[in-house]
Amino acid sequence: MTNGEDAVGDRATGARLEAMKASPQWKDGRFRNRLDRHDAPLLKSLAQWARGGEHTVPDEPPPIEARRRGDWSTPPPAGLHITWLGHSTTLVEIDGHRLLLDPVWSQRASPFSWAGPKRFHPPPLPLAELPPVDAVVISHDHYDHLDHETIVALRDRVPLFVVPLGVGAHLERWGISAARIVELDWWGETTIGALTVTATPARHFSGRSIVMRDRDATLWAGWAIRGPEHRVYYSGDTAMFPDFSEIGSRLGPFDASLIEVGAYDALWADVHLGPEQAIEAHRLVRGGVLIPVHWGTFDLALHPWTEPVERLLVAASRAGTRVAIPRPGQTVAPTTPTPVVPWWPAVPWRTAEEAPVVSTGLERSRGLVPAGSAG
Repeated sequence: MTNGEDAVGDRATGARLEAMKASPQWKDGRFRNRLDRHDAPLLKSLAQWARGGEHTVPDEPPPIEARRRGDWSTPPPAGLHITWLGHSTTLVEIDGHRLLLDPVWSQRASPFSWAGPKRFHPPPLPLAELPPVDAVVISHDHYDHLDHETIVALRDRVPLFVVPLGVGAHLERWGISAARIVELDWWGETTIGALTVTATPARHFSGRSIVMRDRDATLWAGWAIRGPEHRVYYSGDTAMFPDFSEIGSRLGPFDASLIEVGAYDALWADVHLGPEQAIEAHRLVRGGVLIPVHWGTFDLALHPWTEPVERLLVAASRAGTRVAIPRPGQTVAPTTPTPVVPWWPAVPWRTAEEAPVVSTGLERSRGLVPAGSAG
């Protein structure tokens, strides 16, 4: 079996499939968003990709903060540390526990080792140096979030894998027993020691097949991690939608929100937020400090690679939002304010006014569209 075939994973069957069909999110043989998703016109999208973008890849590898296992030998004194390891891969230390979110250590976000988006920088923490973690938490099954090679490397080192409905089929194919997999629907919860981990709604899609045969065959989700003293929200991949308010009212406030800010475009504004809507989502979930993720590691869109954080800083300044922008490998203590020191180079980028990204189906009167945005 080839590298690519095994990396695609497996489809749910039996009791797993029946549990998926019982979900309110399941309709007509696949999972659906609560707010309709308008997919990009295929020909227009292909033409745009054929033209390409400028400055989408750094001229040289971005700086990283190299880490080793010993860096985690002492628990965080404030009870909450968040280490960004690149893209959406994040190590969360919270109230005496460690959770690893969307771990991707592979050179490419792809089913193949020889093709697909390639890393801008090496992993700041070698996988062999990863400290013990209580669980791996996965947001959805796209290759830049669910990495076959990394999961196989972790399968004998991690006691628990927490995933949205259907994703467990991939993990079982890769050698993880069903007893170590927890699959949740939106608003479903599980406990990990003193933590409560809740799957939250998101507006996205799923699928790993190259020919899209498994489109939306598994669920996608964000995650709320609540301990006795601290709370962290992770958006996963999502566009703007009304449920952010409910997440904030039911599960917030949060000390920190990890919200995706990159890989956006007006043509696919219903699958990713973009920087300005990330600020609004952070406000609605009642986040404390916003730590941007899903940028700076892979070339997954046509915007300049530094544009997400440049626009985020502008939007944060306008909204009075506190942000922390760690370099890959750097640890943030959300309860201790730290100034943003740009570690990325100055390259040309487009403003929100020049390239607005606003999800469809939103109502300005409900505060779901950021002020000053088009659409």
